[in-house]
Amino acid sequence: MRTIIIFLFILLFFIVSIPLFFIEYVIGKINPHLKVKSSQAIVVTILKGILVLGGVKKTVIGLENIPKDEAVLYVSNHRSFFDIVVAYATVPTLTGFVAKKEIGKVPFLRTWMRYLNCLFLDRDNIREGLKTILEGVELVKKGYSIYISPEGTRNHEKEMLPFKEGSLKIAEKSGCPIIPVSLSNTDEVFENHFPWVRKTHVVIEYGKPIYPKELTKEQQKRLGAYVQNVIRDTLLKNESLV
Repeated sequence: MRTIIIFLFILLFFIVSIPLFFIEYVIGKINPHLKVKSSQAIVVTILKGILVLGGVKKTVIGLENIPKDEAVLYVSNHRSFFDIVVAYATVPTLTGFVAKKEIGKVPFLRTWMRYLNCLFLDRDNIREGLKTILEGVELVKKGYSIYISPEGTRNHEKEMLPFKEGSLKIAEKSGCPIIPVSLSNTDEVFENHFPWVRKTHVVIEYGKPIYPKELTKEQQKRLGAYVQNVIRDTLLKNESLV
């Protein structure tokens, strides 16, 4: 029943999105920054609604670790479609996330994502992938945070897939801090009961900022592995909370 209600809720939102797109377009012509801010406020409201309808209770830890005066690169593990719902409903900064290019073909969704400075990554084309990373660098320099899941795909095993080192180039090239994000139990919302959404308790923890330039040369060389170890330790710590 929850699945059907959420589906109808999203469908209604997409219908309402038609006039909202026009309003946001006009705002963007006057003030591009305000357009991103208002678009994120709308989307966050909808995502919070989805969590309520899905009976998802979330425990949020570490928001105080996120710098308030600079953009960051959020780096997280990836277990579920609901990862971004939980994360985007809690991030305190204007944030675009990196998604696979196929999502950019979904009507309505792709428009909101573009309004939010989201990036579409072609994982099979190195040159296009590099362009996407450079776009992310420019967004960070403009003050917009980026959220990425370096595993590259959803993983339901206890052990994470290796992080793709290139995913963290946004932080290396822009100099922004990395915020490790640990998501626990999100696949219990949907994937483990497909196609039904179940009432679930999830935990999201934002770790302390990691500044790549402050790490040793060896840590910088294996930055993905370093950040992944931080997330792994946090996931182990939070196992008792779900």
